[in-house]
Amino acid sequence: MSTDKNRATAAAILPLVGGPDNVTSIAHCMTRLRITLRDRSLVQDEALRALPAVLGVVEDDTYQIVLGPGTVARVTPEFEALVEQARAVEQARAAAPATPAAPPTPHAVTAEDLQAQGAALKEAQKARNATPFKLLLRRIANIFVPLIPALIGCGIIAGLNGLLTNLGWLPAVVPALAAIASGFMSLIAVFVGYNTAKEFGGTPILGGAVAAIIVFPGVAKIDAFGQQLSPGQGGVLGALAAALLAVYVEKWCRTWVPEAVDVLVTPTLTVLLSGLVTLFGLMFLAGEASAAIGTFADWLLSTGGAFAGLVLGGLFLPLVMLGLHQALIPIHTTLIEQSGYTVLLPILAMAGAGQVGAAIAVYCRLPRNGSLRTTIKSALPAGFLGVGEPLIYGVSLPLGRPFVTACVGGAAGGAFVGLFNQLGVAFGSTAIGPSGWALFPLLDGRSSAGITLAIYAGGLAVGYLVGFAATYFFGFTRQMLTDLNTEPGGTAAAAEPSREPALT
Repeated sequence: MSTDKNRATAAAILPLVGGPDNVTSIAHCMTRLRITLRDRSLVQDEALRALPAVLGVVEDDTYQIVLGPGTVARVTPEFEALVEQARAVEQARAAAPATPAAPPTPHAVTAEDLQAQGAALKEAQKARNATPFKLLLRRIANIFVPLIPALIGCGIIAGLNGLLTNLGWLPAVVPALAAIASGFMSLIAVFVGYNTAKEFGGTPILGGAVAAIIVFPGVAKIDAFGQQLSPGQGGVLGALAAALLAVYVEKWCRTWVPEAVDVLVTPTLTVLLSGLVTLFGLMFLAGEASAAIGTFADWLLSTGGAFAGLVLGGLFLPLVMLGLHQALIPIHTTLIEQSGYTVLLPILAMAGAGQVGAAIAVYCRLPRNGSLRTTIKSALPAGFLGVGEPLIYGVSLPLGRPFVTACVGGAAGGAFVGLFNQLGVAFGSTAIGPSGWALFPLLDGRSSAGITLAIYAGGLAVGYLVGFAATYFFGFTRQMLTDLNTEPGGTAAAAEPSREPALT
């Protein structure tokens, strides 16, 4: 996308979210522009979803506009620049009120209707997600999400380096690529510590300083619990715990240290006390927890891979709906630290394959619903690349049954990949974030690259096919087909009883 198109996209989005005065913060992740709003009611949701570059919107702790990987990183700076320019020129600017809706008339169920239902379901789920545990998971996710671009970049470079090593090509370049790919992972604990302190209200650099103790080579001279520590022991879990402790120590110091000496005493005590607890407690405990996670993941897939894959692939979409998938982010990162890849992500990615297969079946079953078919056509490319929100909230979830059949497809794909893990062909992703076709460059494992890629591709194919078949034959009742498969003018298509023997 050119600079002009990026600027045009940003310019189209800005008035629809209430103008510059309604935006209090701007950030982005892998696929979404995340903005914090002063007044949610000023957002024109339907107009925003209708923009060609917008793949969907998601409401959480921030208002999230799905633009897709790559695009969002280019549109966000343009959006930030427009907000600053507009504020400088007209501080009091506000969004125009939304045009009143026309009186309801009989019509086909359109994509806009389903998107509105999806938004309502998302809002209801958001209210249910506002529990202390789920809010904690969300904050933990906020620590790791900013690290994903570096994980992806380094993961792809590591894969390229492995390919060159196996082929014996460019031997002089291999050590350089190894250093580039491994540098970030060797210091990831520092970044986790920094982000943890920032997320929980401490001084970020102090969180990073305490977490840096974990990767310092000199810890090898220290004994804790009768064992000699090793650099990196405890990994990201230890860094998270150490930085969180530092936040509480820092806040405790702020309550009693006089302001005159605060700049000297508080940082010193924060690093000293948190560092001692980290060295003589947290590193050992986090190391044991990390080892247990790796051992359990290997055992789970080596002994019950097919069943484990079926459960994980089938339940991942509901986990996303409940917000519980965020608990997997530290586990993925821990597995990547230990073995270089996470075996769980390729299995969980099958949920997206089931979602794509279900959407294609909806497209085929509703030939007269042009509005919904247009939405599916625009969202499918992103779905193939692992961006599932437009299909989930715009198609399958508001329809109900297709969401369930999409989970069936994910379960089948997960069982396929899990079976090969059980047979000894273990592989995973060297980074977290992408799925679908975008995961191919990040795959690594014990077997050759060809076998690994073939198994993952086979899992996607199974997910697509089973998701399609389950949705085509069991995703609709006759009444649903009558209501949904309607011409824009309101003429219902005849139901096809010969194709629906099991439906009532």
